[in-house]
Amino acid sequence: MPQLDFSNPLTIAQVVWMAIIFGALYYVLARYTLPQVAEVVDGRANRIAGDLDSARAAKAQSDAAIAEVNEAGRRASAEAQAAINNAIAQVKAEAQEQSRAADERLNQQLEEAEKRIGEARRAAMGALREVARDTAGALITRLTGQAPDPSAVQGAVEGAMAAARS
Repeated sequence: MPQLDFSNPLTIAQVVWMAIIFGALYYVLARYTLPQVAEVVDGRANRIAGDLDSARAAKAQSDAAIAEVNEAGRRASAEAQAAINNAIAQVKAEAQEQSRAADERLNQQLEEAEKRIGEARRAAMGALREVARDTAGALITRLTGQAPDPSAVQGAVEGAMAAARS
């Protein structure tokens, strides 16, 4: 290579000056500039690490808060469902009690109505016997012209009513 001809004194001087300049530049960079750059890089690394640590702590707190909110929601839902079930059970029990009371009242009213019907039937049958006896007596008197024997009329009416019932 012609540009590195070391027999030429100018090439040797250029190589020497290049080594001196390179050494001086290396010394300045190694002593002053590179430590400052390393300091800035270390500071940034420390700041980034601190930011990451605080972000991790914040994420852990938010995860804990989310879990707590979810648990509170589940508890509230369970309590609400229990309250709903309790209210439904109470309403069913009250409805059953009201139904039982209404059944008792209706049964009582039915018994009273049956008693009144029985009394009315007995009264009607008694009145029917009396009307039948009077009618039979009046018919016999009209047809025969004589007053019938009341006991005979009574027996005939009782016999006819007994035959009608069966």
